[in-house]
Amino acid sequence: MSSLRALLLPAMLMGSLHAADKVPLVLELPRPLFVGTPVPVKIGNLEAPRQGSRPPFLVPVGTVNLALGKKVTSSDSEPLLGDLDQVTDGEKAGDEGNFVEIGNRSQWVQIDLEASKELHAIVVWHFHSQARVYKGVVVQVSDTKDFTTGVETLFNNDIDNLNGLGVGKDKNYTETAEGKIVDGKGIKARYVRLYSHGNTSTETNHYTEVEVYGLP
Repeated sequence: MSSLRALLLPAMLMGSLHAADKVPLVLELPRPLFVGTPVPVKIGNLEAPRQGSRPPFLVPVGTVNLALGKKVTSSDSEPLLGDLDQVTDGEKAGDEGNFVEIGNRSQWVQIDLEASKELHAIVVWHFHSQARVYKGVVVQVSDTKDFTTGVETLFNNDIDNLNGLGVGKDKNYTETAEGKIVDGKGIKARYVRLYSHGNTSTETNHYTEVEVYGLP
């Protein structure tokens, strides 16, 4: 019995050390802002409203926002409103002028982290001054700029395959000031690409901010 305990103890200690290496992700959230009367959202595969606070999302100690100030490109090189650099400028307020609006139907924005990094969370704020749902949201990462090889899909709620990337199984969700946290799963990648296909209020696509948390 004592010999078995001696064998199990190092494993137990190692497990506790690994658990201690994770801490809750702390986000600086913008002020909640719903303008006017919320429009009823009618869309399938919609996640139920959450009761209470969002559960903690754990990330390794030392995780930082790697996307801040990084270069952003897009399938729409000439936004309808704003500039692409607003996607990573650190400003998450939902007021007019703090978001970029790009074209109709399927569009994407892409962030270059400048080097391959271990990713643990991607947080996106599309447009949170109104209760709306963005359609065909897909989050992918890769080490190749053109996403032709080594592509990993971290989130896909495109139940109608609007983007042509395959049918997704994740839930549609209503935009809020909290943003949407996508698990990075510890995958190493340099580029982060986010797709959407309009929303329940307009046919265009919007991004207020995207944060990519990983180890520097």
